[in-house]
Amino acid sequence: MRHIFAKTAFAGLLLVGTTACTNDLNISSIDPQSTPTYDDMGLLAKVYGTLGMTGQVGPAGKGDISSDEGESGFYRTTFNLEELPTDELNWAWQTDDDIPQITGIYWNRNSVRCQWAYQRLGFNVLNCNFYLQETADKAADANYKYYRAEVRFLRALYYWYFLDLFNKAPFKDENNSMTDLPVEKGGVELYNWIDSELTALESELAPIGQFNGGDNYGRVDQGAALMLHARLCLNAEVYTGGAVKAYDKAINYCNQLISGPYALSSTPKTNPSNGLTYSGYAQLFMADNDINANAMKEIILPIRQDGKKTPNYSTANYLVSSMRIAGMPYAGTTNGWSCNYARPNLIYKFFADGNIPRVTSQDDIDAYKWANKITAKNKKGEEELRAFTEAECIAADKALHGSTEEILAAAADDRALFYAGCGGGIRKVSTDKLNNFLDGISVVKWQNIRSDGGAVSDDEFPDTDVPLMRLAEAYLTRAEAKWRTGDGTAIADVNTLRLRANAAPLTQLTEQDLIDEWCREFYAEGRRRIDLNRFNMFVGKNYIWAWKGGVANGQTVDSHFRIYPIPQDDINNNKNMTQNPGYAE
Repeated sequence: MRHIFAKTAFAGLLLVGTTACTNDLNISSIDPQSTPTYDDMGLLAKVYGTLGMTGQVGPAGKGDISSDEGESGFYRTTFNLEELPTDELNWAWQTDDDIPQITGIYWNRNSVRCQWAYQRLGFNVLNCNFYLQETADKAADANYKYYRAEVRFLRALYYWYFLDLFNKAPFKDENNSMTDLPVEKGGVELYNWIDSELTALESELAPIGQFNGGDNYGRVDQGAALMLHARLCLNAEVYTGGAVKAYDKAINYCNQLISGPYALSSTPKTNPSNGLTYSGYAQLFMADNDINANAMKEIILPIRQDGKKTPNYSTANYLVSSMRIAGMPYAGTTNGWSCNYARPNLIYKFFADGNIPRVTSQDDIDAYKWANKITAKNKKGEEELRAFTEAECIAADKALHGSTEEILAAAADDRALFYAGCGGGIRKVSTDKLNNFLDGISVVKWQNIRSDGGAVSDDEFPDTDVPLMRLAEAYLTRAEAKWRTGDGTAIADVNTLRLRANAAPLTQLTEQDLIDEWCREFYAEGRRRIDLNRFNMFVGKNYIWAWKGGVANGQTVDSHFRIYPIPQDDINNNKNMTQNPGYAE
């Protein structure tokens, strides 16, 4: 079998310049519209590349779709719609387009961020359909059996995002003419299509875990299809308005994953270059998670990233840089965008009273500096305080509180990957304003640092693969599906994850325990809105969090915000699409 990720080609599709980039791609352009021949392996690489890249030259220039290219990537557009309106993260730059509306849950049918996600998903579906059309004559080939099934999976994944975010999709498959307008498919109909498509293609994919390591790491096999199928089934009631319940199916898919070749990342590892010990959980989000066997065994499907070969502003770079500010120790990047920070409700999941270890006084910082002679002379020859070096900041954090190591110890949970020390400025737990990165605690879950102490390929663009699916989801999905069907063994799966995190086991399992555990395990991984919707906590009054509805203490929001509007531009251009309820005006 040829290795997709060693192939050095990509293709332009339609009239748009596009890129295929994975860890090992060295790109050359092919446009089937103007070139009589093309390499279909390049087309396949393009299909995979759109998971993590945004355009033809990267990190900016000749983008796939018309918008700010950095904002246009698959992961960033969907992450923002799934995370920024929730209780987990806030975006400091409230002057950015559509950010107040998204963070405050009062968007409308003209939301540019909804449009960016909608366009990206549609573009990626187009790529999949084009590949399937162009390789139809090779369907009987043993290799192409796998390739085509992988592309069908990715198309199903994008349609699942359409279903989750918009409850409908502009639907086309490879059998439609390129000039046909997409038809509207939503709710039960789109759910059933994804369900049947995953069922059909699962037997066409490589066996479960086949690509969990080696040269083909990052390709889709049966494990990814089972995980997406379990995710679909767990949310069946939400997606179909209660018409379908599929908890037993979700449990069955999870059973296959949990009994398969995967394993939770559980073994601590000490980095010889900085002396820090990283938990198995922390290693999942580090720069060597594509060569660290401990992390790889848990990751079912990653978005491959390489600082030199896949530079972009939408995937790992977005996750690492947006959560850093200049002056933070162990930043792992020269980019500190100072954007995403924790809402207080995320901190409460680990510190119920909000009493997270942190530095709280500039006077304490200044006293530490004077005591340790962290001074410099000004032009008049007078001594004055100067900024910390990274080493000084690390030492100060130990004396003044707020280091990640202290927070982890106080939380008694390896998943509490936060920073509240003096690097970059004094942070608050909660705030009456939103436009300052220091208005919340810093999230340091995503890192461009290697657990083995090795050098990263680039100091600006991270090497960190994004685990789009990992085994922990199967444990929590099975736990919730069992809990909803009255199976008392559900708590065991939750405690398996808590044991991995060195957190105390639960002795009972309530609805609140479950939704909180989803947060503790998966915060800042682009799924929180999905879980809140399933527990009927995203809209309405069942759960109020800071800045819900755009006010500091939070408020109820209308039920139509449970799903996003269809971009008005698409409705204007496609007579087959209709607007979602609540967005007509």
